[in-house]
Amino acid sequence: MRADAVWRPFFAFWRCFTIASVTHEINEEIIDKEIRVIGDDGEQLGIMSAEAALKIAEEKELDLVKISPMAKPPVCKLMDYGKFRFEQAKREKEAKKNQRVMEIKEIRMSPGIGENDLNTKLKSALKFLADGDRVKVSIRFRGREMAHTNIGEAILRDFASKCAEVANLDKQPKLEGRNMSMFLSPKSASAVRKAQKEAAKKQAEAASSAENN
Repeated sequence: MRADAVWRPFFAFWRCFTIASVTHEINEEIIDKEIRVIGDDGEQLGIMSAEAALKIAEEKELDLVKISPMAKPPVCKLMDYGKFRFEQAKREKEAKKNQRVMEIKEIRMSPGIGENDLNTKLKSALKFLADGDRVKVSIRFRGREMAHTNIGEAILRDFASKCAEVANLDKQPKLEGRNMSMFLSPKSASAVRKAQKEAAKKQAEAASSAENN
């Protein structure tokens, strides 16, 4: 067996890369009888054999990369694959750096909380939600307050309703020992915009109704 016959299959395997969870066949790995070729500038070069496309790639000192293997015929593009890999890795690194892990922030209150303190807690919760964090809202019952847990539940539900435009109630108020807690999670940006539009529409309808009366 010739030495190059042994080397070529190994070389072909090594030249098949996985980028962003997608495996690309390049150069000698592409053995289709016909492929649709796109130039490095986006120009449609037409349908040709893989061998002919590879010759064009070699003349331009570029790689032939299969970008749409399921198309009929498969679509391949001429590009500098090393540069593509570098830019792709750079984008993935940047995306990972900007990715934020959702945290759980806690707001603690008492059944006898005053209106000013409640508004302060509400502002904090809205800020946490805007930052993309989940919020655990808890009320601690002391001594005889355990006989009036319904008051704490009413406070929590009112709190949730005031956050409803930007948050979902993930977990209903639940009493565990002397603590009653609920969980809020931030709504998606599209859901928030939709809620704001609906609220604005209701205000406009209310104002129009008041003028007519």
